[in-house]
Amino acid sequence: MATATTVTSAKPYNTGTIPTLAAPEPEHCPGTDSEQAGKADACEGCPNQLICASTPKGPDVDLPAIHRRMEGVRHKILVLSGKGGVGKSTFTSMLGWAFAQDTDKEVGVMDLDICGPSLPTMMGAKGEQIHMSNSGWSPVYVADNLGMMSIGFMLPNEDDAIIWRGAKKSGLIKQFLKDVDWGSLDFLVVDTPPGTSDEHLSVNQYLKDTGVDGAVLVTTPQEVALLDVRKEIDFCRKAGIKVLGLVENMSGFVCPNCSGESFIFAPTTGGGKALAADMKIPFLGSVPLDPRIGQSCDTGNSFLDEYPDSPTSKAVIKIIRQLREFIGDPVEDDEDE
Repeated sequence: MATATTVTSAKPYNTGTIPTLAAPEPEHCPGTDSEQAGKADACEGCPNQLICASTPKGPDVDLPAIHRRMEGVRHKILVLSGKGGVGKSTFTSMLGWAFAQDTDKEVGVMDLDICGPSLPTMMGAKGEQIHMSNSGWSPVYVADNLGMMSIGFMLPNEDDAIIWRGAKKSGLIKQFLKDVDWGSLDFLVVDTPPGTSDEHLSVNQYLKDTGVDGAVLVTTPQEVALLDVRKEIDFCRKAGIKVLGLVENMSGFVCPNCSGESFIFAPTTGGGKALAADMKIPFLGSVPLDPRIGQSCDTGNSFLDEYPDSPTSKAVIKIIRQLREFIGDPVEDDEDE
């Protein structure tokens, strides 16, 4: 039977900075280590208000450790979406596989979708567990040069629900950054949940001084998805995150038999390309929907390797070339041969 879980593997709660609380944090808790702890509107009437207000505040003692870990990571890319269901995690997995096709590069994928960790299944690491060494938690490797980390590796039962408030999520994100032995990476791709919530604020806060290259935003063509992407762009601008570009996912349906393409989600207001032009951000490209993607994700295989001639694979590889150009690590001509 699936249950709500309090993950104990690898001790993800121990951040050393969270005080003992009298009750669970309220829904809009600013965080027990925030300067607004005990002072914000959400704190009114909270049993923890006095505890949080009296907790000493100051520089985050974990930031130096995060900085040391991240010194070995050349490029850090966040993958964001305003709305769920646009294929963000699927696209993240394909980004990881695509970066790793260059065997001279070391690649990491960090799954920060704490309440819905799907990347272990998508990348063929379902059922794996985290191992610890003197240097920290070891990433789970799905290829010689592609490692990943996810809370999915910590669950006693894969059907267990993660029911956490902000402080616990922030604590785990800290540990993914400071306790995982990422080693020397060329690319770290960070998958985040939809929206602009605790996970986004935390990862931006912890990585702000370590040199994040920027964010890739994922949408689908219809206006309902674009509405939320506009909010995500606004979040990036307010948070000081560079927008590397917008990807329009599921832009059409590619028949695996005849390779014909039809449109499922009509771009009623011009789609991602028009939105990118309107918001003055780069448009990285459109990725058509190939029904075989679902099969590859379910079995944990690289769609790009299984179906290199698919228009979807070609679109993703083209996007990778643009991304590497934008972050100053262009693809060598002979890598496409």
